[in-house]
Amino acid sequence: MKQKSTINILNNVNRNFFGGLFVLFFSFSSIAQVKTTADTTSIKIGEELRVQYEVLADSTDLVVFPDQQTFAPLEVIESYETDTTYEASKIRLIKRYGLTQFDSGSYTIPPQKIIFNNKFYTSDSINVEVRDVAVDTTKQKMFDIKPVVSVEKPPFKWERIFYWLLPLLLLAGSLWYYFRRKKKKAEAEKQLPPYEEAIVALQQLDKSEYLIQNKSKEYYSLLTEIVKRYLDREVDDAAQESTTDELIERLQLHKDAGHFEFEAEDIKRLSDILKRADLVKFAKMQQASGQAEADRAATEEIINHTHEAIPEPTEEERLQDELYKEEARKKRLKKRVLMGTLAGVVVLGIATVVLGSVYGFGAVKDSVFGNESKTLLEGEWVNSEYGAPAIIIETPEVLLRKETGIPAEFADVVLSTSQFEYGQKKDHFSILLNTTKYRDSVPLDLSQSLEAGLQKIEVDGAINMIVKREDFKTDSGIEGLKAYGDFNLQDANGNTLEEKREYTMLMFKQEQAMQMVLMFNEFDNDYIKQIKERIIQSIEIEVTEKQQQNAQ
Repeated sequence: MKQKSTINILNNVNRNFFGGLFVLFFSFSSIAQVKTTADTTSIKIGEELRVQYEVLADSTDLVVFPDQQTFAPLEVIESYETDTTYEASKIRLIKRYGLTQFDSGSYTIPPQKIIFNNKFYTSDSINVEVRDVAVDTTKQKMFDIKPVVSVEKPPFKWERIFYWLLPLLLLAGSLWYYFRRKKKKAEAEKQLPPYEEAIVALQQLDKSEYLIQNKSKEYYSLLTEIVKRYLDREVDDAAQESTTDELIERLQLHKDAGHFEFEAEDIKRLSDILKRADLVKFAKMQQASGQAEADRAATEEIINHTHEAIPEPTEEERLQDELYKEEARKKRLKKRVLMGTLAGVVVLGIATVVLGSVYGFGAVKDSVFGNESKTLLEGEWVNSEYGAPAIIIETPEVLLRKETGIPAEFADVVLSTSQFEYGQKKDHFSILLNTTKYRDSVPLDLSQSLEAGLQKIEVDGAINMIVKREDFKTDSGIEGLKAYGDFNLQDANGNTLEEKREYTMLMFKQEQAMQMVLMFNEFDNDYIKQIKERIIQSIEIEVTEKQQQNAQ
């Protein structure tokens, strides 16, 4: 349907048809009486009975409804939120209570005191019949107790182990890395200067019992390690990895180059000690009595002489040393960050593959990066009543009342309208509820009103509109009509947007009231499909007192 032809059709429709279109878009006021009603006067034991109090007042009036404790002998199982509708300069306040009784018999809901501007007004009392649930045991066939049936254990799901194991492994790895780094840092902070470290190590060697236990190999291994470590830190950074001949040669080169004022005698004595240690460690040579103690004393003297021969570093050397240490620290930090990042990427990749294979990669992406539709679906939903007669519906967000003006040409057709909405047509999801009451002289046609609503969507910019119609019935048996499909939307400049939109419209008729639920959403969005399905399944329509009487 083209927009121009749609407008011509709308200009030629009769007033009744236009009144059906009006239900979608305008809000008016009506006048009603103050009254007390109940949805039924006969319930089964434990069944809910809803009693309703309506008050018509000005916006400045103070109205206080009865306390929940004043309904004895019936029990209050729920006190519903007060529903407010605006009618011209008046407001209609509707308060509902859910009552029940667990003993059969005849009961009377006592008159309730309603405070109206500091004055007490008494409501009507209501007689209620509570019926027993009939159980005829003579007609119910009795059966023997069924034998025990063995049930196979469900198959073991290995992925459950992975869900628990992966976080534990990540936690264990993080703790190990943390304490390992902390230990290394503590060791670095506790490290003594080279000379003090060597003297302390020699003193600890004296306390060992290697010589008493005739363990010369272990004794000389520690002795050579102490002196090599000292030279490595103070003189030559390759001392620990060098053989005896290589170390002595390097020390001689340092002496000849004038780097250190080594005594030739100390170099010779160190060479003898190291060669003797090699023979003890590798050739298992037995030492003469007292030789190990003499070598230990000579080692301490060599360390003392070397310490004295090392010149004090200049200010420039100290600065270069600090720069070197800082550069080394940065390199270590960079390496740790790189390794940590690599480990994190590997773990994240494994987790993504596993979770994606189980739940789907789209769901994993939406959980990590967020998805507005998914958040709306999984949030806390609200079940509420809107309008009068009420549309009872569950939605992911509370619908807000929208106030609109009333065209003069509809003043003699429509009594009142209440409209509630969430979102806009161009949003990823939007919903609009409308309840409109018409005068008794206005005939209403549900199919005609549905068609008028579809044409209004086209007038608002929808093109290439696909329409599917079907009957609809709520869980309680209220019948209505449903239309759904998709369309393209035109912007203000007349450009057609490539992305399609979907719509769902449900229409209901009660006496002289038309009720509508209209939803717009993105095309082919799985989360929105679940939202719409849940909303549609929750829809219920309040049954009016007149309808109950007609049904009875």
